[in-house]
Amino acid sequence: MATAVIATTKLRIVFQVGMDDDGKPLLKAKTFSNIQKSATPDQLLQAAQAYVDLSNDTLSNIERVDNSDLLA
Repeated sequence: MATAVIATTKLRIVFQVGMDDDGKPLLKAKTFSNIQKSATPDQLLQAAQAYVDLSNDTLSNIERVDNSDLLA
Protein backbone atom coordinates (compact mmCIF):
# COMPACT_ATOMS: atom_id res chain seq x y z
CA MET A 1 0.00 0.00 0.00
CA ALA A 2 1.31 3.46 -0.88
CA THR A 3 1.72 6.25 1.66
CA ALA A 4 1.96 10.00 1.17
CA VAL A 5 4.55 12.05 3.02
CA ILE A 6 4.23 15.83 2.93
CA ALA A 7 7.35 17.23 1.24
CA THR A 8 6.59 20.98 1.16
CA THR A 9 3.91 23.33 2.39
CA LYS A 10 2.99 26.75 0.97
CA LEU A 11 0.53 29.44 2.02
CA ARG A 12 -1.39 31.07 -0.84
CA ILE A 13 -3.45 34.21 -0.31
CA VAL A 14 -5.82 35.16 -3.15
CA PHE A 15 -7.12 38.72 -3.57
CA GLN A 16 -9.87 40.14 -5.76
CA VAL A 17 -8.41 43.21 -7.43
CA GLY A 18 -11.35 44.19 -9.61
CA MET A 19 -13.76 42.95 -12.25
CA ASP A 20 -13.19 42.23 -15.93
CA ASP A 21 -15.44 43.38 -18.78
CA ASP A 22 -17.65 40.28 -18.41
CA GLY A 23 -18.26 40.89 -14.71
CA LYS A 24 -15.94 38.12 -13.56
CA PRO A 25 -13.59 38.85 -10.66
CA LEU A 26 -9.92 39.56 -11.38
CA LEU A 27 -7.75 37.64 -8.94
CA LYS A 28 -4.11 37.90 -7.93
CA ALA A 29 -2.30 35.62 -5.52
CA LYS A 30 0.65 35.87 -3.17
CA THR A 31 2.38 32.59 -2.31
CA PHE A 32 4.67 32.07 0.66
CA SER A 33 7.04 29.09 0.42
CA ASN A 34 8.99 27.29 3.13
CA ILE A 35 6.05 27.08 5.52
CA GLN A 36 6.59 24.57 8.31
CA LYS A 37 4.79 21.32 7.54
CA SER A 38 3.59 21.19 11.16
CA ALA A 39 1.83 24.59 10.96
CA THR A 40 -1.73 24.42 12.22
CA PRO A 41 -4.69 25.96 10.38
CA ASP A 42 -4.97 28.60 13.12
CA GLN A 43 -1.31 29.57 12.70
CA LEU A 44 -1.68 29.84 8.93
CA LEU A 45 -4.84 31.93 9.30
CA GLN A 46 -3.10 34.26 11.74
CA ALA A 47 -0.15 34.74 9.37
CA ALA A 48 -2.44 35.30 6.40
CA GLN A 49 -4.58 37.79 8.31
CA ALA A 50 -1.48 39.82 9.23
CA TYR A 51 -0.58 40.04 5.53
CA VAL A 52 -4.17 40.84 4.48
CA ASP A 53 -4.28 43.70 7.00
CA LEU A 54 -1.37 45.33 5.12
CA SER A 55 -3.10 45.03 1.74
CA ASN A 56 -5.61 47.35 0.12
CA ASP A 57 -7.17 44.52 -1.92
CA THR A 58 -10.20 42.42 -0.99
CA LEU A 59 -9.45 38.94 0.34
CA SER A 60 -10.91 36.17 -1.81
CA ASN A 61 -9.37 32.99 -0.40
CA ILE A 62 -6.64 31.56 1.83
CA GLU A 63 -5.17 28.22 0.76
CA ARG A 64 -2.73 25.72 2.22
CA VAL A 65 -0.87 23.94 -0.58
CA ASP A 66 0.81 20.67 0.43
CA ASN A 67 3.00 18.71 -1.97
CA SER A 68 3.49 15.09 -1.07
CA ASP A 69 5.88 12.33 -2.04
CA LEU A 70 4.24 8.95 -2.63
CA LEU A 71 6.10 6.00 -1.21
CA ALA A 72 5.47 2.39 -2.12
